[in-house]
Amino acid sequence: MTGAKAMAALASMRADASPLTGKHPAHVFRPLSEMLSRWAAAGIDTTLFHAGVENAKRRYAGYGLTKILPTDRVLVGCESSRVGAFGGFHHPDQGYRHLQMVAVITMYGPMERQNPERPALALLDLLRAYAHDCLHYGSRRRYVEVAGVPVRTQYGINYRRTSGQSYSAADQRGSHHTRNLGIVMEGACDKEARTITRQTAERFGVTEPSDVLGALAFRDATGTLAKEDVGRVVLVPESEEQNRYAAALSGYEKGVNRRYAHFLDEFAPGEESECHMRLLTAMISGDATALGTWLDERHGPGTFMGLFRTPGYFDPSLTA
Repeated sequence: MTGAKAMAALASMRADASPLTGKHPAHVFRPLSEMLSRWAAAGIDTTLFHAGVENAKRRYAGYGLTKILPTDRVLVGCESSRVGAFGGFHHPDQGYRHLQMVAVITMYGPMERQNPERPALALLDLLRAYAHDCLHYGSRRRYVEVAGVPVRTQYGINYRRTSGQSYSAADQRGSHHTRNLGIVMEGACDKEARTITRQTAERFGVTEPSDVLGALAFRDATGTLAKEDVGRVVLVPESEEQNRYAAALSGYEKGVNRRYAHFLDEFAPGEESECHMRLLTAMISGDATALGTWLDERHGPGTFMGLFRTPGYFDPSLTA
């Protein structure tokens, strides 16, 4: 971070998370640690969540991430006053927000209550969200001051000029592949988070529910969605909000996870896991040199730039 005014602005934003929780006025938000304690006091066994986090710590240390997202920077919503409120990973307007350095998450399932309707599934969903956001939190960021305002110019291995020009362009609508670093990094975060969640579910013997939405949510959290699941239309007559949740789940799978999987198939056939690990390591360090060399050895010089950099990135007309 450069610039005293921008540093002060960041500190102010990080001291007050109300602009984020204020987008959900019907929900009550509490820090993750407090929420887990409340569930435990109500007789819910939270062991699987804690075990999953320990697994995440071990895996992330291998990528160079030694400090995960503090639990007091994670706010979990429930006890909603909105009739029919339904939460989980695909609830709108949630996730990690880098300026505030806060993650906003909602309890999976019906939210008009303090404790989850299906504790094991809710804990797996929470683990997936937390493990995912820990990688966002741990990815390298650089900010510069522009007129006293902090402007992010680097996130992981993606860059942005102070004019707002992104290093890589957005994918075309409906595309099955990706050439966008934002999608690649989001997909890498979620692939890792879902691997951790799947391993935890297997370790604790958690099986998928019998109802359609519950089964989809379980497969989504554990990264086991089948091709036919993605196009499945879920109709819950008594809950339009649950129908929207299922649609958001499908959209995220198609727009992020399937595109990332296709990217690995394209550029690391037979070495998908190796490429994935190199991507995460590069995101944490903010240095794509080793990743670029690895790609060059397989596809020729300048692969990284050729894949991702938009031709107009250095357009002089965009100079701030």
